[in-house]
Amino acid sequence: MRKALLLVAVLAISSAAFGATYYVATTGSDSNPGSSAQPWRTIQYAVDHTVAGDTILVRAGSYAGARLENSGAAGAPKTLTVETPGTVTLNALSPVARHSGIIEVENYSAAVNYWVIDGFTINGNNHTMRPIDSRSIDGQDNTHITARNNTVFDALKTGISSGHTHYPLIENNTTYSNAEHGTYTNNSSDYGIERRNLVYDNYACGMHHNGDKKTGGGDGIMSFWLNEKNIVYGNGTGGGAAINCDGVQDSKFLNNLAYNNTAGGLTWYYTDSSANCQRDLFYNNTMVFKNGVGRNVVYITKGKSLPINNKVKNNILYTNNTAKCSICTYASGVSGFESDYNVVVDRFSINDGRTILTLATWRTYGYDAHSLISDLATLFVDPANNNFHLKSTSPAINAGTTLTEVVDDLEGYPRTAGSYDIGCYEYH
Repeated sequence: MRKALLLVAVLAISSAAFGATYYVATTGSDSNPGSSAQPWRTIQYAVDHTVAGDTILVRAGSYAGARLENSGAAGAPKTLTVETPGTVTLNALSPVARHSGIIEVENYSAAVNYWVIDGFTINGNNHTMRPIDSRSIDGQDNTHITARNNTVFDALKTGISSGHTHYPLIENNTTYSNAEHGTYTNNSSDYGIERRNLVYDNYACGMHHNGDKKTGGGDGIMSFWLNEKNIVYGNGTGGGAAINCDGVQDSKFLNNLAYNNTAGGLTWYYTDSSANCQRDLFYNNTMVFKNGVGRNVVYITKGKSLPINNKVKNNILYTNNTAKCSICTYASGVSGFESDYNVVVDRFSINDGRTILTLATWRTYGYDAHSLISDLATLFVDPANNNFHLKSTSPAINAGTTLTEVVDDLEGYPRTAGSYDIGCYEYH
């Protein structure tokens, strides 16, 4: 009897965890039960009438978006996804949208938690709408909001925006041609992951992280982020870095590829947040400026407080802009700053770029003792066509240092201890 009761309890828990599956179709009706045979008509009705653990499958067609005001649960998220990848476009607002968001994750009286938004094409309609936007009220931050496998473009501002949202996961998305940033994570949000996104041709930053104390609530610092294996190119016509960080701390930037951006590469600074970037790791990234434009590849500024204990290792940091540097800091003695095992050009600065130093002089300050100077043709397979894999004779092969935080490369190829290559690609 005890075993039978235990089995019933396990089955009940499993059923609750997996939830039910409901359907939305252009031929459906919101008076239907939402079954496969009798689907609902609108996504808004579906998100309002499902519970934690449920999955909503949207069939092929074009739809208005939805405002997500309720929550899933730990182990039982609510999932809004497509039945067939590549067939569903969201290009209009829900009737209850509050701020021009096609998908708005927000409730003015409570946090919204545990949602997965997966597989949609979301059209901002010539910069009039916001494709995916997670916000929360002060003191009740959203948590565990996932945006994956979406293609977002032509946003009013940012393609995928996440503010006052802890544990967000932004992965495998394509975000392009937006009027502001490709992705924007902000407002004291912590423990986020941005992984394997394709981010290009956005007006401002490719990926912007901003502690943004000015909006109220939170500590004004972005803490414990992982930004890895993203490809970021063609951004910054209106200014802004490929990877822009205002008040980001204890975070990792690994195996990213950035090229042909027109403003900055990686920038660590302090303007809107409550403190500068500290204890961040920038490892095994490839950043290339090859069109004679762009700012410094890695730029570390003072702002209102000191950036300390940041580390830059195993990166390819190339620019052919003779007025800009591989690494530019604001002073010669940046506390705890480590930079080594990088491939660079022969230009550095310790005074915000006012004076350009050679690698030999830069080394006298204790930096980049094992780094080397090279050029695109020597390093890469086909840089003219943006193929930044290492050629068989590349000096970056086996020239890096073993880093426990980096176990594979941008494509998942394993790194081998003692023979790390420099840059986002391991030669194989």
